Amino acid sequence: MYDVNVTYIRSRLACLPELAQALSAATVSWSGALTEGLAQERALHLAAEIATDVGHALIDGFIMRDASSYEDIIDIISEEGVVAKEVAEPLRRLVLLRKTLVQEYDLWPRKELHPLTPELPRVLMGFSDQVEAYLKKELI
Repeated sequence: MYDVNVTYIRSRLACLPELAQALSAATVSWSGALTEGLAQERALHLAAEIATDVGHALIDGFIMRDASSYEDIIDIISEEGVVAKEVAEPLRRLVLLRKTLVQEYDLWPRKELHPLTPELPRVLMGFSDQVEAYLKKELI
C-alpha cells in the first residue's frame, strides 16, 4: 500500500497558522519598515518551503509522478486532486519566488508589500485543509 509520512506532513502544516497570522498582520499594518520587510520575506520563504515539502511528501508517499521542479510539485498535487486550482495557482506563484528568496535575496524589495502577501493567509489555510481532507480520504 502507501507509505505516507503523515507525521512529517502534519508537522509542516502545523506551522501554517502562524505564517498566515504573520502575513495578515503585515498586510494590515504595512509601513515598509526593515523589520516588516524581513519578516514578510521569511514568512514567504517558509510558506514556499512548507508547500514544496508537503507536496513532495505526498508525491513520494502516494507514488505520484516525479516532479521536475518546485512548480511541478504544485502542478502534480493539483492534478492528483490534493488541492483545488484556486489554491494551486497562488501556491505556484509562491514557489516561483523561492529562487529569489533563497539565492537572489540581495534583489528582494524589502520595503514593498508583496502582492501575494494579502492573499496567502487564506491560501495557506486552504492548502492545509485540503491536504488533511486528501489524507483522510486516501488513507481510510
